[in-house]
Amino acid sequence: MSTIYCRDKKFLDIQAIIFDKDGTLEDSSIFLNELANKVAHWLDYKIPGLKEPILRSLGMEENGLNPAGLMAVGSRLENEIAIAAHVMEMGNSWLESKLLVQEAFKAVDHVLERRTAIFPGCYEVIVTLHQSGLKLAILSSATREGIENFLEKYQLKEFIEVYQGSDQGYFKPDPACFHLVCEKLQVACEKTIMIGDSQMDIQMAKRANSAGAIGISWRESVPTPNLNGADVQIEHLNEIKC
Repeated sequence: MSTIYCRDKKFLDIQAIIFDKDGTLEDSSIFLNELANKVAHWLDYKIPGLKEPILRSLGMEENGLNPAGLMAVGSRLENEIAIAAHVMEMGNSWLESKLLVQEAFKAVDHVLERRTAIFPGCYEVIVTLHQSGLKLAILSSATREGIENFLEKYQLKEFIEVYQGSDQGYFKPDPACFHLVCEKLQVACEKTIMIGDSQMDIQMAKRANSAGAIGISWRESVPTPNLNGADVQIEHLNEIKC
């Protein structure tokens, strides 16, 4: 077990750390912006009038993607359902709406390059935490395949023992997500910390009776109300010491 230090907070007897992926370890903001806009444009071409309501529901604002919005924190399925509701309002059946939205995402996935990057210093922090004896996992709203691609791209697979995506049965903030990962790691929830960039991560950890929830913004001196409730808020992963 390890003691984790983070700013003025100390977490005792920690066995494991669970990370969110998008917005926590991987900067996917450019990709998600492009994905939201291209899906909205594709559907607007099919059914004029859909673009603006879709973009609003996905959390697209004048200055870009809302970090607390649906596209930023939701699963692919949750995004599809939200968009399909708008398509249905245009006179389509629910089945027709869902199929059309799925077609839109498939079409955009086929042509859109996934432009992402690991946040600076993440690799080094993960290696250090692993070497200290902590068990590490990723719990993400991305798919399991998406997590695997991230781990392989940045050579992190040997350090992450468990990874779980939104296509494996549960959605944040359901504490069952957290419980399942801890079970796979063979650690107690009360000895496990969650690190994430959204209220979904924080609420899930709290409801799962975790050892703590650390919110990360990657933005200096910028208020982050979506991290309210975290035990401590940080701006860089290297603020976590063991």
